[in-house]
Amino acid sequence: MLVRAARCRQAARVAERVRVRETDDDGGRRLLRIIRRGTGSVVTWRRTQMVLLSAQGMPAGKIAEVTSTSADRVRDVLHNFNADGFGALCPKYKGGRPRTFPLPERREIKKIAKSEPAEHGLPFSTWSLAKPADFLVAEGVVDDISHEGLRVLLREEGVSFQRIETWKTSRDPDYARKKARLEHL
Repeated sequence: MLVRAARCRQAARVAERVRVRETDDDGGRRLLRIIRRGTGSVVTWRRTQMVLLSAQGMPAGKIAEVTSTSADRVRDVLHNFNADGFGALCPKYKGGRPRTFPLPERREIKKIAKSEPAEHGLPFSTWSLAKPADFLVAEGVVDDISHEGLRVLLREEGVSFQRIETWKTSRDPDYARKKARLEHL
């Protein structure tokens, strides 16, 4: 009986939830600024999102679902933030060959870049480089992609963003007939 109780206590210690350390008001405001700013590295933004969700009491498994990553990755981010503070939020990439995307990922990236944002329920009419990069990460198509990496990949695939040509249309049911009449004058 005592052995079983000791095992239960040990299991409880091992299964203890990983939580982000307490931050002061300035630290909280700094985290919120990073999230609200929406510019800069997508990786920094996602790591900050993980830290904020943990600070609100969300468990690592749920944070992983929300951020489309693994629970182990969330725990790594939280441990790194607890150890290194805000320095853990900014990626410290080393040089080297850029990541290559397998053919299925390349096809999906190209398909999304050539589609209209409205087809995906997004509230804007055109893509920039930042918007599809964020969308691809949020949808789980890729773990991470930089704006420049996306630009290079799309260039290799023959996709370029051009200035949008706009024109006016009418809801008039006779619009086509009237337009054709004017074009013949």
